[in-house]
Amino acid sequence: MALRSLLILACMAIWPGSIALANGASLLGSGASPLFSVRSAAAPASAGSLFAGTGTGSLFAPFTQDTPSGPRLTPTPGAIAELLTLIAQAEAGRDGYDAVQHGARIRTPRPPTQMTLGEIYAWIEATPGQPHAIGRYQFIPPTLRRVAQIRGFGPDTRFSPEVQDALAMVLLEDAGLHDFETGGLRRVVFMRNLARIWAGLPLPNGRSYYEGYAGNRASMTWARFSAGMDQIWPRG
Repeated sequence: MALRSLLILACMAIWPGSIALANGASLLGSGASPLFSVRSAAAPASAGSLFAGTGTGSLFAPFTQDTPSGPRLTPTPGAIAELLTLIAQAEAGRDGYDAVQHGARIRTPRPPTQMTLGEIYAWIEATPGQPHAIGRYQFIPPTLRRVAQIRGFGPDTRFSPEVQDALAMVLLEDAGLHDFETGGLRRVVFMRNLARIWAGLPLPNGRSYYEGYAGNRASMTWARFSAGMDQIWPRG
């Protein structure tokens, strides 16, 4: 896909972590390096969460705005919320929507969900040379700017849980969510597509698509990933 080739350097691989929903309710590609980065490769590889923040815990809250075309803005209640949670189990860390790459030496001045996109961009510009993966889906700068532009979210938009979910929906659609839901894409292909975005998700061989690239590894087994998908979308 042309989009994938244009964005081959947009993402850095993600680091495994643990999940906890944080502060309110609320990533795909191919190639030798992640396409839609969600975590920076600058941080050291290690087990467990690499994120720090101030999350407290919450339930998924759907984004309510809608658009006449393009990727859906309102996640399907239930299934899509559960898919985002499954992804977050591999990516978000215990701080969820307020997660910031632990390798960032200079932290955000406030929890990410309390900042606008403009304030996040300013933090990125003011702190070069460090990882900037942020939020429940660990968007890195090029990815964040791209999906925000697609959604039409300007610099005054707060990086709320609902907005983070809406941004992640762009990436789910990139992965082929619609085709999967309508039977046009096999489950294993969809799962492979997700794993080619989120390095914490495994391929069928149990390894990350980016295994060994900047220290990446899968943070869950293929059996766990498959069981999670079967629970969301039962076979048959």
